[in-house]
Amino acid sequence: MQRLSALRDEEATWTGLADQLTGLCEIQEMIEGDPDPEISAEVAQSLAGIDARLDKLRLGLLLQGEHDERDAILTLHVGNGGVDAQDFVDMLLRMYLRWAQNHGYKTDILDQSPGEETGTKSVSVAVAGRYAYGYLTSEVGVHRLIRLSPFDAAHRRQTSFVKVEVLPDIEREIEITVRSEDLEIDTYRSTGAGGQHVNKTDSAVRIRHIPTGIVVTCQNERSQIQNREVAMRILKARLYEREVAQQEADQAKLRGEHVEAAFGSQIRTVTLHPYTLVKDHRTSAETGDTVGYLNGNVDPFIEAYLQSKVK
Repeated sequence: MQRLSALRDEEATWTGLADQLTGLCEIQEMIEGDPDPEISAEVAQSLAGIDARLDKLRLGLLLQGEHDERDAILTLHVGNGGVDAQDFVDMLLRMYLRWAQNHGYKTDILDQSPGEETGTKSVSVAVAGRYAYGYLTSEVGVHRLIRLSPFDAAHRRQTSFVKVEVLPDIEREIEITVRSEDLEIDTYRSTGAGGQHVNKTDSAVRIRHIPTGIVVTCQNERSQIQNREVAMRILKARLYEREVAQQEADQAKLRGEHVEAAFGSQIRTVTLHPYTLVKDHRTSAETGDTVGYLNGNVDPFIEAYLQSKVK
């Protein structure tokens, strides 16, 4: 139902834009013979608004990854830099919370470990909203801050690092559905110790799950029906265990290789002294508006990263 609702919203968005363009074309045709400067200005303004909206929609079309539409779990880890790095975690946490708020995403702090003196050592945040994961993948990596340290008595320049991880928020509950056509079921006479009924009827059950090759057997119960029920429970448990292991492997792959949050590994640098600049080292995107950036204006860097992936 969530998927259906999202698709309906997307269709309504594109249909609405098409209707607006049709209406503007009709207005433009009506005034061609007798131009009205005021109406022409309104048409031009409306077209500019549609063009800006289309730029945002085109960006969304770049998000075609397997998990891009999912909610996200954003985690910040303190790196080198001592107290300043712990304070930098708080700065980035505030920045991403404001970014999420600006996009209408819901956030929930799942876990937070405070620093010894101030700031935060690590924090995990659930970000709920369509394409939250797809957008936030641009932030994965080490972020660097250069500034005059407010925690240094001599007020010297300090460089600190924070590592950002982003994972798709995969549902904890794993529903195991076993199709009858995927099962190969054999019955046979039970062996081993048991009563007269156990040893003289084909009550034992062997089930093979064809797609995975998993085989389970049960012969301890008195009837074939009971043995079959127990075997199915065992099969579902093994399929559940297999699915969990696969998800853990997928999560590890999404995290990527371990990168130390230290010199030489940064993807983006925020410089507050001796000048103000935010620069992304992967795309060369930059801005001198450090205040706006730290207040949640991350979109220019997200857009530059997504655009760089299709070039």
